[in-house]
Amino acid sequence: MTNADARAPRTVVPIESSLLIAEAFDQAQVTELRHSVTSCAHAAGLGGQRLDDFVLAVNELITNAVRHGGGQGSLRLWRRAGEVVCEVADHGGGISARRLDDHSRPAPDTAGGWGLWLARELSDRMEVQTGEAGTTVRISAAVASPEHAGRRPTE
Repeated sequence: MTNADARAPRTVVPIESSLLIAEAFDQAQVTELRHSVTSCAHAAGLGGQRLDDFVLAVNELITNAVRHGGGQGSLRLWRRAGEVVCEVADHGGGISARRLDDHSRPAPDTAGGWGLWLARELSDRMEVQTGEAGTTVRISAAVASPEHAGRRPTE
């Protein structure tokens, strides 16, 4: 696949995964989609602060897709062994390598630039594929076993 294939699917979810949400969105659906992600991620095993962090990270990604990725995007959320995974894709112009390589926290008085940093900080893993045809960001959060509920997994 090349970056010129703008509408081609960018990710294949393994068959054993349990797809929870697959939706296209624009600004009008952001709030409703965030509530759906909250419900589904909770049902899949995230709770407490882990759930709040994951939902905030997803919200940052969908907001970025609307603001910087052409005004719309698509979201897929699924559960696989031991984790909840969310993928947000858009068809914007991509993210610069400089921006992707910068993992430093934005200055406190910075009005923008927090989205990717927050998503990276609030999830266990983040992967980004980007180019002129758009960006796909995938984040995941480990679902704690019952005896470790409430603790963040060690990396």
